[in-house]
Amino acid sequence: MTAIRMVSSVLLLVLMQSGALCARRYRGGRNSQSRRAPNPPVYRADRGDTTESFPLDFTAVEENMDNFMTQVKNLAQSLYPCSAQKLDHDMKLNFLENSSVTCNDGSAAGYYLKESRGSRRWLIFLEGGWYCFNKENCDSRYETMRRLMSSSKWPKSKTGTGILSPLPEENPHWWNANMVFIPYCSSDVWSGATAKTEQSGYAFMGSLIIEEVVKELLNKGLDNAKVLLLAGSSAGGTGVLLNVDHVAELLAGLGHTGIQVRGLSDSGWFLDNKQYHCTDCIDTVNCAPTETIKRGIKYWGGVVPEKCRQTHEGEEWNCFFGYRVFPSIKSPVFVVQWLFDEAQLTVDNIQLTGQPVQEGQWRYIQNLGIELRNTLKDVPAMFAPACLSHEIITRTYWTDVQVKGTSLPRALHCWDRSLHDNRNNKAPPKGCPVYLIDSCPWPHCNPTCPTIRDQFTGQEMNVIQFLMHMGFDVQKMAQQQGMDPSKLLGMLSSGS
Repeated sequence: MTAIRMVSSVLLLVLMQSGALCARRYRGGRNSQSRRAPNPPVYRADRGDTTESFPLDFTAVEENMDNFMTQVKNLAQSLYPCSAQKLDHDMKLNFLENSSVTCNDGSAAGYYLKESRGSRRWLIFLEGGWYCFNKENCDSRYETMRRLMSSSKWPKSKTGTGILSPLPEENPHWWNANMVFIPYCSSDVWSGATAKTEQSGYAFMGSLIIEEVVKELLNKGLDNAKVLLLAGSSAGGTGVLLNVDHVAELLAGLGHTGIQVRGLSDSGWFLDNKQYHCTDCIDTVNCAPTETIKRGIKYWGGVVPEKCRQTHEGEEWNCFFGYRVFPSIKSPVFVVQWLFDEAQLTVDNIQLTGQPVQEGQWRYIQNLGIELRNTLKDVPAMFAPACLSHEIITRTYWTDVQVKGTSLPRALHCWDRSLHDNRNNKAPPKGCPVYLIDSCPWPHCNPTCPTIRDQFTGQEMNVIQFLMHMGFDVQKMAQQQGMDPSKLLGMLSSGS
């Protein structure tokens, strides 16, 4: 408590002084030379930064972080109109110093960085964006989605949203972290370690890109980190499962054993299930997930976690599917997964494009939710809403979705606290859940799900409109559930 009071007092004093200076400027007060106070000391960073810095360690107050962060956010938000003019929230592009580690086309790989001086928490985010698995569909990908294979037209800066946002109202518990965004330009689910060859025509270095970024960040403050959260969405979410232990081992091998490495996998928990309709394996979207990964891992020279490789020797493709690789992962990982993931339904050849679904498709969709629940039963920390969507943690609405009354940012904060308390042999905090999965059986039966729009009209649809749009038969479903149709409609309307 003494540390909390001390840090709070120092921060309060700093912010009050900043607020007073800001208030004088905005009131248009004179800058009287005769009353000018002596210039305050300027604390300069070790690496040549000339801006004023107050290196407070916010991680020192984790035991009572809820109360402390509330005070900090209230103060920061009250001063935001003043500080916004000089604060630069964007992440800046840095190309890798090691020029041998590249994107698919041989252009330089890199990362975007926004430092938060004084914070010992780091968040490294892996972008998603499908993949390609042979020369033909990689050529097609290069023509249509070159941004995901080349750095030639990357912007110089990037604004973080969702969990990458520096704004406390959008990102309640990670806004003060050092933010790193690694663009996806390897098309290999962040698994490759192969240079460009004449035969393949492309480099596949996703795993090596992560490794090089981590090494470079050690010279930018990561060496002093307390927590490193490796996060990612879609292919990036699968990339987290494949790389989180490697990052932990890399840092430990370089002598940084005090850094707590954790994983956050969003929409990367795919199933190797049977497609609704089997089709020829021509491209990533139509080909069965198991077949694309089997072909891809050979084409990429893909690397998987060693323990998983030993478990599935000769069939290492298994390690790209969450429920198969998860038992081998040693680092703490929080899994975020929509129970009715749009990308999963796409590769399963369920097309939700305006035509009412057939009864067989509807059963398939419901069974997908059941299968996902079953694969997640042994995951200790998770957030799984019964929604039809894909990706969430970098969406601006990520604070709005709830499972059993708990939002995702709150669940992640509870997870942080439980890991902290576990390391200090304390009981986990009460009323702070980390295992959250919807039990209702239909897509969008959770009333906090993201808004769905009709693909053709653009109009928003409520739950009943959406289900009817999909061919949902209220009368028949009520009979199956043994209830009155009007009661079922009432439950759907309320999201029960």
